[in-house]
Amino acid sequence: MADYKLLIEEELITLLKAGDERAFGVLYDQYKERLAGNLYKLLKSSELTKEILQDLFLKIWDTREQLDPKKSFRSYLFRIGENMVNDYYRKAARDRSMRNKMMLANTELYSHIEENLFSKENAELLQQAVDKMPPQRKLVFTLCKLEGKSYKEVEQIMGINAKTINSHLFQANKFLKQYFTPKSGAALAMVLAAIFKDI
Repeated sequence: MADYKLLIEEELITLLKAGDERAFGVLYDQYKERLAGNLYKLLKSSELTKEILQDLFLKIWDTREQLDPKKSFRSYLFRIGENMVNDYYRKAARDRSMRNKMMLANTELYSHIEENLFSKENAELLQQAVDKMPPQRKLVFTLCKLEGKSYKEVEQIMGINAKTINSHLFQANKFLKQYFTPKSGAALAMVLAAIFKDI
């Protein structure tokens, strides 16, 4: 019996296509840590990372006959992983219980969603609203909530105290909630909820 760990990837993929569980296990061991690391960067949650990693490899097994041994398996895995993360966020935007779970698990929700999920149109709508704020409030909001700077960093940059910063963020929250009606859709509502969850 050949040592599967000595086989090249193309040979392992060919065996996997034929339903070889040992080849599947070797490929899983080779990629699970790198995939988990990438998924964690996107999800910021160990629990969700494990869940999606498991689903991803189940999907690989279920669709093994479609694999092409000549193409990069790594690229294929990472593309599926990122698609599954985006699908998760889309479902969460429509499902209150999933959204709450995600809010609790993900402390950097806004930055990920802005970069990976929400459309350019939604980002532009949010920026249009921010642009309508008074200059100092707009700067406080941008530094704290869009750039993720701490109160201490903002105090040093702007020369104002934490009480003033908090007051600006409270007023910004109030303004944005009034500015965006329910017609704005789940995506923007989710962004706002993530931005202001710590206020």
